[in-house]
Amino acid sequence: MADLATAKETLLAELREHSLILGEVTLASGVTAQYYVDARRTLMLPAGFRAAGELISAMAHELGAEAVGGPATAAIPPACSAIAVPGGEDLVAFFVRSARKEHGLQRWVEGPVGAGVRCLVVEDTVTSGGSTAQAVERIKEEGLEIAGVVAVVDRLAGGGERIEAAAEAPYRALVTIDEIYPDRPDRG
Repeated sequence: MADLATAKETLLAELREHSLILGEVTLASGVTAQYYVDARRTLMLPAGFRAAGELISAMAHELGAEAVGGPATAAIPPACSAIAVPGGEDLVAFFVRSARKEHGLQRWVEGPVGAGVRCLVVEDTVTSGGSTAQAVERIKEEGLEIAGVVAVVDRLAGGGERIEAAAEAPYRALVTIDEIYPDRPDRG
């Protein structure tokens, strides 16, 4: 079994080193911010990938989930990390397309899942929660059962509450912006 406290410390250190970008950026919501957290920079490096995978896999098991996934492309690295670590072998990954595929099987949800599968929805970074809430609605429409939702990073901008309401299931973040960047200028 993974040492989850060590995994969280590793993830936090990796996010601080590789994912926190200081400077003005425009977020997906259109809001301007003075910093950006690109969690994929951490999730696509070995130490961050393993640490996130251990934490997400443990949460999936705690909630009785059989699958992990969420919106493309944000959910792909964290979902894959959960199935790649020791202890994640009994999970499967999936992702939700932003538009239905127009050829082949014409699926919204890609991966070895179907109606009735209990899943943990994953997201790399949550700000407003819009893309995750949209994916949650699609997951429900496809008949999957949502056990919970986890973000690798929550920017604490209200998205968690929006996602939890949409999912009608518990929402948690592996780390928050308060932990990554406690001295940020917009901290309330």
